[in-house]
Amino acid sequence: MFTSPESILTVSPSWLNLGASVTLSCEVKPSSAGWRFHWYQAVPDLSKNIYRYDPLPGNISGTVNNSIIIHGQKHPAGFACRAGRGNPEYFTFYSQTKFIWSADPHPAASLSVSPDREQHFTSESVTLNCGGNSAEWRVWEVIESGYLLYINNCSTWRSTTGSSCTFSSHWSHKSVFCCESGSGEFSNAVNITFQHWFTDEDLLLVSPVHPVTEGASVTLSCRLRGENQLSNVTFYHNDKLIQNDSRGELNISAVSQSDEGFYKCEHSGKVSPQSWMAVKAAKPALKPGSSSFPVMLVVGPVIGVVLLILLLLLCRFRQTKGSGRVETVYQDDQQQPLYSSLLHGDLGVYETIRQPGNYVNVSGQEQPDYANVSARSDSA
Repeated sequence: MFTSPESILTVSPSWLNLGASVTLSCEVKPSSAGWRFHWYQAVPDLSKNIYRYDPLPGNISGTVNNSIIIHGQKHPAGFACRAGRGNPEYFTFYSQTKFIWSADPHPAASLSVSPDREQHFTSESVTLNCGGNSAEWRVWEVIESGYLLYINNCSTWRSTTGSSCTFSSHWSHKSVFCCESGSGEFSNAVNITFQHWFTDEDLLLVSPVHPVTEGASVTLSCRLRGENQLSNVTFYHNDKLIQNDSRGELNISAVSQSDEGFYKCEHSGKVSPQSWMAVKAAKPALKPGSSSFPVMLVVGPVIGVVLLILLLLLCRFRQTKGSGRVETVYQDDQQQPLYSSLLHGDLGVYETIRQPGNYVNVSGQEQPDYANVSARSDSA
């Protein structure tokens, strides 16, 4: 029986820092040789609430290598691949679309979720709010299987102060949500899980939607539908037991990077789905006066030198004013004279200082010094 080959795309990482690089890898199954790989970006078509595939720049004719690196990714994006061979070229089907999400610490827009928790029961109402400097917003919902959806009746909002949309789900799934402004700016992305209410699947973990800042406190808890406070709850971090006592909450007083990871809870033999709790670095605190310290480090010595020079000039002025004498100021060890200035009463008097013999050395020749000595008050 002939099986049509299919393309399978993987992206790494799927959550990346702002401006980081992402690797796309495409695999054909069943595996065989001779394929060229074509790469596409999923571009939303807002008129139809779907997305189309546009070839990535420079990859119109495909590549022999089954992986490429995209540098400097700055916003959420969806990608797909397919493979082709032969002449005329025979193509596989497009791969499932894979999305990457930018973990921008300072996004141009904001997305808040109410209630502020990642896991929700089906039929429970969830409110999303987009905020930022835009009058038009679109909400992306990408479900775990890779399909891009827009929330019904909330695909486009118009508001000068930001807008909100309330919705609910009637089937279990996990989605990533983010807001996109009319000018193409994106908010932070968040995971939201919807869980059916069955007898063996009605326990949820209460954990924050957004990353927790280092040093902050956070409380995780467990809930049943209709019951928000439980006791005797067991908590796991990356499948490792971390708390098992009569308490119903897990309190972390000062979050650190080591606290990042997957969490789940267990109660009366029921286990919740796991959720990822992200931890972001705290901004370094400025010590009092620290912002001015580098400036003072440079300006301080300069001010000190200026004050010292002014003090020396003041002392020289007081001495020369009292004596009325002309003092010779030498530039270097060769005793080359400079002009000196002093005050006689209220007049500034400038007098040429002569070398012994009344000669001035100019270009290596001795010339008579005809400098005029003025205002000799002592010979008058």
